[in-house]
Amino acid sequence: MVEFNDIKGVAFDMDGVIADTAKFHTMAWRQLAESLGVTWNPELQENLKGIGRMDSLNMILEAGDIVDKYSDAQKEALATSKNDAYKELIATLTPDDNLPGMKNFLDELQENGYQMSVASASKNAPFILERLGLTSYFVGIVDPASLHAGKPDPEIFARAAEILDLDPQYVMGLEDSEAGIQSIRGANELAIGIGVTGDVTLASTQEVSLAAIKAQV
Repeated sequence: MVEFNDIKGVAFDMDGVIADTAKFHTMAWRQLAESLGVTWNPELQENLKGIGRMDSLNMILEAGDIVDKYSDAQKEALATSKNDAYKELIATLTPDDNLPGMKNFLDELQENGYQMSVASASKNAPFILERLGLTSYFVGIVDPASLHAGKPDPEIFARAAEILDLDPQYVMGLEDSEAGIQSIRGANELAIGIGVTGDVTLASTQEVSLAAIKAQV
């Protein structure tokens, strides 16, 4: 078993760990739904969480009983318009949108010589980091388009360790979802759960620090 002091790298999920970008997906889907005459409600919003783009669109169309109204090409166009709206929304991000405590934690890691990478399923992660003013902290970002499987498969966190040129056992990963924690553990890394049970469990980003993590290892 690797000692905590032997850990040299940290792999971060993006949404819910570094920043809250899920709210922008919700806003973009709601805009689209309402433009199609589909009534938005809490149940529909909840059901869309963690669902792929085309599945999400079909769920919205089904909610409005208008699935058969659109061809596959038209559905692709609708999904693209949602993504364009999402990109416009994340363009409004600023460093003020970093989740509480995370900038301090990144500074602490940097000061203590840790290498950092990003293990996010978002293709927009590089742009989001740029908007947040955090790009310089990270050695690299896993390209989700290059992955064979998404979380809970361990591939994304294994790749995050490769980016750092470290054996996974010397890396800890931060996640806020059960699927993410499974991915970290599957990659043989120390799983830090934020608001979700991990090898180390912290209630919120505000509680994250090296001392808080070490106290539970």
